[in-house]
Amino acid sequence: MPGNALLLLSRLLLAALFVPSGFHALTDIAGTAGYFAGLGLPLPTLVAWATGLFELIAGLLILIGLKTPIVALLLAAFCIAAGFIGHYGQGDGDPTLTFMHSQMLMKDIALSGGFLALAMTGAGAWSIDGRSFSIGADAT
Repeated sequence: MPGNALLLLSRLLLAALFVPSGFHALTDIAGTAGYFAGLGLPLPTLVAWATGLFELIAGLLILIGLKTPIVALLLAAFCIAAGFIGHYGQGDGDPTLTFMHSQMLMKDIALSGGFLALAMTGAGAWSIDGRSFSIGADAT
C-alpha cells in the first residue's frame, strides 16, 4: 500500500478514537466531570471542558492533516498524561478492574508511540499539510 495511503489510514484510525471521545465528553459534561472528580482532580468541570475540547479539536486536526507534527506531539503527551492519571494504580483491588486499567494504560502508551511516529513523518501528501488533492496526482 502506498505510503500516503497508510498515513491517511493512520490519521483516520487515530482520529476515530479522539473525535468521538471529545464529542462524548462535551455532550456529557456532568458525567465527564464526575469521572475527573473521582480521580481527585481539582476543578473537574473545567478539566472536563478542556479535555473534551482538546480531544475533539486535536482529533479533527489529525483527521484533516493540519499542523500534524505539532498536534501529534501534543496528543502523544496527552496520552501519556491521561494514561498515568486515569489508569495507573486504578482498580481498587479488583483483579478484573486492575487488569482493565493496566491494559488501558498500555493502550495510551502505545497511542503516544503512534503519535510520535506521525509527528516525525508528517501527515503525508493526502492532507491539508501536504496540499495534494488533485485527481491523478503522482502521490505515493
